[in-house]
Amino acid sequence: CQVNDMQYEALERELLAEIDPEQDNLRFYRITEPTELRVKEYGRFRATDFEGPLVV
Repeated sequence: CQVNDMQYEALERELLAEIDPEQDNLRFYRITEPTELRVKEYGRFRATDFEGPLVV
């Protein structure tokens, strides 16, 4: 979706409040940012199981 900076920060805060960092993983991809700033990852990292369901 396309949001301005304030909307992005609000969306990020709201979604972070919903996850359990010990169980969940949340990633934000900002296409227009420089490469090193494009992905923010929160919570528990785990490898992707391509044999199971994949929700994007």
